[in-house]
Amino acid sequence: MRRILESIETEFRRYKGLGDGAIQQLTDEELSRAGSAGGNSVAVLVWHLSGNLASRFTDFLTTDGEKPWRRRDEEFDDRRITRGELLAKWNSGWAVLQSALAALDDASLDDRVLIRGVEFTVHEALHRSLAHFSYHVGQMVFLAKSFRGDAWKTLSIAPGASEAYNANPTRERPPVT
Repeated sequence: MRRILESIETEFRRYKGLGDGAIQQLTDEELSRAGSAGGNSVAVLVWHLSGNLASRFTDFLTTDGEKPWRRRDEEFDDRRITRGELLAKWNSGWAVLQSALAALDDASLDDRVLIRGVEFTVHEALHRSLAHFSYHVGQMVFLAKSFRGDAWKTLSIAPGASEAYNANPTRERPPVT
C-alpha cells in the first residue's frame, strides 16, 4: 500500500513544478544572478537541492544520507552555468529522489535511516526533506518573481482570482510525471 507515500510524492511534485515554473521564466543570465540583497542565485539553489537529494536518497535505506562524496559547501559557490547544465543538475537530483521513493511502500515508513549519524524514521526523513525542498523552491520562486517584475506569470492563484479558482481548482494536484 502506498497511500501516504503517494501524498508525499505529490507534494514533492508540486514543489518541483513550482521550481520548473520559476526556472522557465528566467533569462539565462538571471539563472546565475543573486537577488538584490545578495544570497543565493537560482543556480546555487539548484546545485544545493540536487546535491542534497542525491546524497539523501542514494542508497536511502542502507547508507547515511550525508554521503562522503558530497561537497555541500561547494554547492554554494557562485556559478555561471547554461540553462542546459542547470536543468540537467535539477533533474538529476529529482531522478534520485523518484527512484528511492518508488522503491518504498507505506510499511517502509517506520524503517530507520541515518542523516549525519542521527537516526530518523523514513517518514521523518521524508518530511524533513520535503520541508527543505519546499523552503529552497520558495526562494527560487521569490528570486524569479523579483527578476521578472511585471512580466512574472503567477504559478499559483493570481491576485483577485480566488473566487474563480475556487470554482475550478485545477492546481490542487500536480500532474503525474
